Amino acid sequence: MSNTEFPDDELRQEQEFIDGLYARVDALRGDAETSVTDALAQGNTPMQARLERDILVAERSGLLAALDAVDGSLCFGRIDLTSGVTHHIGRIGLRRDDAERTPVLIDWRAEVARPFYLATGHTPMGLRRRRHIATDGRRVTHLHDEILDLGDETRTGHEDPTGDAVLLAALNSARTGRMSDIVQTIQADQDRIIRAPHRGVLVVEGGPGTGKTAVALHRAAYLLYEHRELLAKRAVLIVGPNPAFLGYIGEVLPSLGETGVLLATVGELFPGVKATATDTPEAAAVKGRAGMADVLAKVVSSRQALPDPVIAIEHEREVLMLDDGLVNVARERTRAAKLPHNAAREHFEGHILNTLTELYAERIGTDPFDGSSLLDPSDITQIRDDLAENPEVWAAIDQLWPLLTPQRLVADFLAAPEEFLSAEDAEAVRRPVTRRWTVADVPLLDEAAELLGEDDRLARERAQRERERQIAYAQGVLDVSYASRTYEFEDKEEDDPESSEVLSAHDIIDAERFAERHEEDDHRSAAERAAADRTWAFGHIIVDEAQELSPMAWRLLMRRSPTRSMTLVGDPAQTAEAAGVGSWAGILAPYVEDRWEHTRLGVNYRTPAEIMDIAAAVVRAEHPDFEPPSSVRSTGVRPWARATDDLPGGVAKAVGELTPAEGRLAVIAPRDLHRGLAARLDGVTAGAEPDLTQSVVLLDPRQAKGLEFDSVLVVEPARYGTSDLYVALTRATQRLGVLHTGKLPESLSEAFG
Repeated sequence: MSNTEFPDDELRQEQEFIDGLYARVDALRGDAETSVTDALAQGNTPMQARLERDILVAERSGLLAALDAVDGSLCFGRIDLTSGVTHHIGRIGLRRDDAERTPVLIDWRAEVARPFYLATGHTPMGLRRRRHIATDGRRVTHLHDEILDLGDETRTGHEDPTGDAVLLAALNSARTGRMSDIVQTIQADQDRIIRAPHRGVLVVEGGPGTGKTAVALHRAAYLLYEHRELLAKRAVLIVGPNPAFLGYIGEVLPSLGETGVLLATVGELFPGVKATATDTPEAAAVKGRAGMADVLAKVVSSRQALPDPVIAIEHEREVLMLDDGLVNVARERTRAAKLPHNAAREHFEGHILNTLTELYAERIGTDPFDGSSLLDPSDITQIRDDLAENPEVWAAIDQLWPLLTPQRLVADFLAAPEEFLSAEDAEAVRRPVTRRWTVADVPLLDEAAELLGEDDRLARERAQRERERQIAYAQGVLDVSYASRTYEFEDKEEDDPESSEVLSAHDIIDAERFAERHEEDDHRSAAERAAADRTWAFGHIIVDEAQELSPMAWRLLMRRSPTRSMTLVGDPAQTAEAAGVGSWAGILAPYVEDRWEHTRLGVNYRTPAEIMDIAAAVVRAEHPDFEPPSSVRSTGVRPWARATDDLPGGVAKAVGELTPAEGRLAVIAPRDLHRGLAARLDGVTAGAEPDLTQSVVLLDPRQAKGLEFDSVLVVEPARYGTSDLYVALTRATQRLGVLHTGKLPESLSEAFG
C-alpha cells in the first residue's frame, strides 16, 4: 500500500510520526552503547560496562529490551479526543528530550490510554475517533479508524465499518510457535481483568481460546507498571504447566519492556533441583494429596530416634549409658520448642550434653558417705566442655537426631514408604534411591525443607570469619593511609595549620564502616535472586492452568505468596491431572476461605465455530449442561475424521494435507506412538521438548495445553480421557483432522455425524 492511495495523506502523516519515534529510539540506543564504550575507556571491566548499559536500559523503562524483543509495531494506535487533543498509544511510553519531558508515545498501561480499549459508540469516553495503526517493521501499512462521535462528519477514508478488522486479522494470521502480545486487540472484558487491583486472589476462568494466558501475561506487565516500586523489588512469578508452554509465552513480556518476571514450572521451584523424571498417574496422585504434609511430618519425627535399647558412651574410662527414658526427656523438651528439625538440633545437643554431664558428675563427683556433690560449678562446666570434645557423644547425637537434607529425607521415604502409607499407595510411589526427581516430588521437597529448617551455625560462623577478614583488610588500608599522611607532614612545623587541618581517612571513617562500603553488591535482578532462594516472597504470583495443580503444589506456592496476591487462570473442564484439585473453592478454601474474586471469559477468539461444536459435543456427552465459550468467527472449513489401517502412513499423508503454507501444524498423539510416527515425518523428533517454531511438531495432549496452532491432527482419540480430548480438539485456529485405527469414541462419532 503506498501513500498516494490516500488523497488525505493520513498514511504519510502517521509514517512521519513513526519515523520521528524511531529517530528518538535510535538515539537512546546509541546512548546505551556509548555508555559501554565510555565505561571501558574509564577502565571499567566488561562486566561493569555492561552494568552501565543495564542501568541505562532500566532508566528507559524497558524501552531497549522491548525493541530487542519485537520487530517494529512500537506504536499501534491513536485516540483523538473531542477536545482536540491527540494521543498515540504504544507498547511503552516515550518522552521528548526537553525540559518538560513531554510525552510523545503513551504506554498502553497508562490510564489515559484506557479509552483505546473501552470506548464504544454508546460510551465514547470523550473520544472522537480511535485509530489502529498496522506496521511492517518501521513502515506503516494500514490504518483502521473507528468513529465514536457520530455527530462528527469528518472522514479519513480509512474507516472500519465493523471495528473488527484488526482483531480478525490477528486471529487469522499464521502462528509462529511463539505467543504474541495482544496490546493492539485487548477487548473490554480482558482490559477489566488486566487492570484489576493486585491485592488478593483473582480467579480468571475461561474455556479454550478465550485469551486467559494472554490476559494473565498482560496483567503481569500492567502490575509491574502500576506498582513498579513494590514489584520490582519482590518480582512477579508466573507458573506454567510445562517447559514447552514457558518457551511459547517467553517473548511476550520482554516485548512489553518487562524483564523482572520469573517464569517457571512447579518442577523448577526448588533451587538446585530440576524435575526430569516422570511419575505414573497413580504415583503423582498419591504424592499430590494434602495428607502428604502429615505423612512427611511423621517421617521427620521418625528420624528423631530413641536408643534400642541403650547407647554406651565411653568417657575418661567411664561408660555412660543413654537409655530411651533419658533420651525421650531430651527429645520432648526439644520438640516443645516447636522449631524445625535441623534448627532444633542445637537444643537437642544441649539437652544430651547436660544429661551426660549429670551422669558423669554423679559418677565421679558424689561423696560416697553423704551423697553430696564434690564438684563446684567450674568443674561441671569443664566436664561439659570435655564431653563436647568426645567423638562418641557426637556419633550418638547424629544417630538420635541427625541433620537431614530435604533430598535425603524424601529419597529415603520413597525408597521405603510402607511404614507411612497404605500398601496400595506405597506400591504406587516406591522407587529406588535416585538423584532424578519428578514434578510431583518438588512439593514434597519443599514441604520437607519447611519441616527440617536449617542449622545455620556453620553459615553464621563462615560469615563472621569473612566479616572479620574484610575489617582487617580495611584496617590495613586505613593504616597505610594514615602512615602516608604522617610521612607527608612529618617535616612541617608543628604550628603549620596545614598539618593539623588536613583530615585523613582515619578521621572520618573506621575500619568496620569502610568494610561495609566495599562489600560486593549483588547485581542480579530480583527474578534471578528469587530463582535461587526457596524462601523468597513474591510480590505477585500468576498461575496458568491452575486447575491442574495438586494440593501439595498449592502449599508450595502459598509459601511464596504470604500476602496472597495472586491471579489464577484456568478451566476446570480441562482438568486432566489425577492430582488436580479441579475446583476453585477446593484450591483456595484452606488458605483464604471465601475471600477471593471470580471472573469468567466467555468469548473464544482462537477456535472457529466449526471446531468448537465438535469439541463441545465431547464434553456434553459426560456433562449435558456444559456451555462452551462462544466463538467469534467461522472459517467455513469442516473438521474431518478418517480411519486408517496404516497409522504411520496415514499420519504422514494427513500431515501433507494439513500443513499450512505459513504457520504451524501439531500432531497430537499418545506418547508411546511418538517414536514410530516421528520416523515417518521429516524433521520431527520424539522424546525431547518440542521446538514449537518448527512447521510440524509432535505432542501429547498434556504438552499441548495452553498452546495453539494453525492446523491440528489428533491421533487415536479413543485413547484419551474426556479432558485430554477436549484440549487436543481445541488447539487449532483454522483446520482440524482426526485419524484413528479403531472405533471413534461415541461422543466424537456422533459429533462428526
